[in-house]
Amino acid sequence: MSSIPLRTTDLVRQTTLRSPVETSGVGLHTAVPVNVRLMPAPPDTGYVFRRTDLGGFEIPATVESVAHCSYATTLMRTGVMLSTVEHLLSALRGLGVDNVYIEVDNLEIPILDGSAEVFAEMIEKAGIIEQPLARRALLVRERVSFEQNNRRISVEPGDHYQIDCLIDFPHPMIGVQKFSLHLDDGAFSREIAAARTFGFTDEIEALQRANLIRGGSLDNAIVLTPEGMLNKTGLRFRDEFVRHKILDIIGDLALLGMPILGKVVAERSGHIMHAGLMSKLLRVRSAWDIVDMPETLPQIRQPQINTDAPRSEKNTAEVVA
Repeated sequence: MSSIPLRTTDLVRQTTLRSPVETSGVGLHTAVPVNVRLMPAPPDTGYVFRRTDLGGFEIPATVESVAHCSYATTLMRTGVMLSTVEHLLSALRGLGVDNVYIEVDNLEIPILDGSAEVFAEMIEKAGIIEQPLARRALLVRERVSFEQNNRRISVEPGDHYQIDCLIDFPHPMIGVQKFSLHLDDGAFSREIAAARTFGFTDEIEALQRANLIRGGSLDNAIVLTPEGMLNKTGLRFRDEFVRHKILDIIGDLALLGMPILGKVVAERSGHIMHAGLMSKLLRVRSAWDIVDMPETLPQIRQPQINTDAPRSEKNTAEVVA
């Protein structure tokens, strides 16, 4: 395929944080206390977790690092695990940070208030600076879909990162909700970051028997009864539930190692579906190219093709649910 190179001034630059920033909390599923520190990182680093309680052991945030993803996305490298990474990764991708070291001193990222708002505020407090290299993006060339029964998620060609999401829960406060997001111009902070995770009272006992949600409370989740909700503070958005699903999609798809130039369509999806789509997408090599991201994508011009494979394409394995 022929392409017209773009001028250097047309390209979006990679970014990192201006200064370190940190917070602390407890893990949703483990209830362990944990400190998290975000650190500036050089170009082409991506997102790299460092377990400071294990001598700085590094776990890259890539598709092949995914160990399991039932009620949260858990990464693992040579037996060392890190759980519930999706909300932090969502804030980093949503605010356009490309390179960061994430120091963490336990085995789960803190749940904080159940959304990505605190992480987004941390990033804004630290500041974001440009770096000398162009930002790479995954340009979708062909539609790829992953389906399980009535659940499906796909990605198709598009000139910017768009997510269309539909959820369907038989609950009076949810029902069918739809939301569409263009991930640009501060949309993440305005529309998505504050949306909290949610769960149902009739699932709590089973989850606790499975040693999950031990750190859960009304301070870090929306808890739904058969007729309503236990939280007294009310919803932050009328459709907070579908907005949180988009938050999770952004965080999980951040494991591709770069933003997407394409449209993601999700119906009743979840962490397992997101991982399945990424794994399938990376195997279908004709479905994508790696490009240097331009400021705009006029129809008469093509992004400059970069022949490097994405960080998460090498040695990609099937995700174990």
